[in-house]
Amino acid sequence: MTTDASEDWRRWHERRVATVSAPYGPLALVGTHWIPDYPDGRLPDIPGLWRADTDGVVLVAAETDALTVDGQPFTGETRLAADPGPAERARVAYGERRLVVLVREGAWGVRDYDPQSSARRAFRGLRVTPYDPRWAVPGRFTPYGAGSRTVRVPNADGRERGLGLGGELSFALDGRELSLQVTVQQDGSLWAVFADATSGNGSYRFRFLRPGAPDAEGRTTVDFNRALLPPCAFADHFVCPFPPPGNTLDVAIAAGERTPLRDGCAGRGWTQRSFKG
Repeated sequence: MTTDASEDWRRWHERRVATVSAPYGPLALVGTHWIPDYPDGRLPDIPGLWRADTDGVVLVAAETDALTVDGQPFTGETRLAADPGPAERARVAYGERRLVVLVREGAWGVRDYDPQSSARRAFRGLRVTPYDPRWAVPGRFTPYGAGSRTVRVPNADGRERGLGLGGELSFALDGRELSLQVTVQQDGSLWAVFADATSGNGSYRFRFLRPGAPDAEGRTTVDFNRALLPPCAFADHFVCPFPPPGNTLDVAIAAGERTPLRDGCAGRGWTQRSFKG
């Protein structure tokens, strides 16, 4: 059983490295520009004029801007909604770059993905702890009685945004009872933003955990072997939420992904002080 679990983890890790290092993966993000910050409509190093209203983003481009929309050279004016899929499927492109339209709490922006980014070229893999069965433990999810709740938390870009939470995931590690506040995803799986005693001291300052959907009795597996680095560990331009109150564990979770590896260094952020919250 342990051998099978270890092999499953190895394949999972290989898929993660491939996803992170893909041409339009998180390492390719070179900018996130909030359109209200640029009242003249000109985004840094991005051609065209960009204007936002309550319903979307209006793009105006000339032939000399060399933009494409839906794979075709574009001139004139068009309205864009938020891109629902991965960056490589963004409607707007500028050469190899993909310009992804996004919205957060009513604020519209554009993300610039460049497969030639310096971060992607410097990437040498992930510093990760090999699989250890002691980090995979039974958990029980208890939904909040009044439904989901939203808390305001700082984000990696220095702004504060809402984080929806659907309940509490309880589990035991080394005889200690612990819990995390978690979000319930559309497919029923769970998502937690957490920090621990290794955060900023051997691991990135916080990480993500994605347990599977609980069964009818709330049972699931809490597997820290699959603790994930957040996107902002790979590029400064993501707006990852920090852990909500109660999700900073006072135990050392020496498991899962720890830091990116770049050109002989352990990666950005892991020597910083840990998140306190």
